Amino acid sequence: MQIEVVKSKIHRVKVTGADLNYIGSITIDEDLMDAANIIQGEKVQIVNNNNGERLETYAIPGPRKSGEITLNGAAARKVAKGDVLILITYARMDIEAAKKFNPWLVFPNEENNLLT
Repeated sequence: MQIEVVKSKIHRVKVTGADLNYIGSITIDEDLMDAANIIQGEKVQIVNNNNGERLETYAIPGPRKSGEITLNGAAARKVAKGDVLILITYARMDIEAAKKFNPWLVFPNEENNLLT
């Protein structure tokens, strides 16, 4: 049997931008992606603490040390600059492996989204 478990979590980052005219996705500072073991194109669940919205899209890397968190395309309508988000990815694995698995949990600086 396989189950789906939290693989990565970036906890409490602020939206720095929303670009309705971009093709789609979420742009994440590549330093945050590395720390959370999120790869380009990986599906990301986005939880907006300000308005309760939950949505899924895919990750694209943003400039390192920028703190960038930009929602692109239609997802841009679900956030406002300054909203606080939780970003989560999941993995499927055997239940016994899941019992031993430790997810990558990242808690950036809440003021600038940087790793301090």
